[in-house]
Amino acid sequence: MGEYSKALSYYEKALEIKQKTLPSNHPSLATSYNSIGLVYDNMGEYSKALSYYERAQDINQRTLPPTHPHIKITKENIEIVKKKL
Repeated sequence: MGEYSKALSYYEKALEIKQKTLPSNHPSLATSYNSIGLVYDNMGEYSKALSYYERAQDINQRTLPPTHPHIKITKENIEIVKKKL
């Protein structure tokens, strides 16, 4: 719908709540980081998107099995945004 700043605000609020209530390596945090990365990617802020994607991938790789789909998805997001930089 193009309301990126509104989406970003909600994702950041969700991330704050998760950071206060979950361990720092919880996969749900990775989901939030990836979602924020997607918003920045759509806004054309590729370096910020990459930073969030990399945080998500770090958590995913430490907490999920190597064949988990979230690892593949985040890896693809990283590759796509790197091509845009």
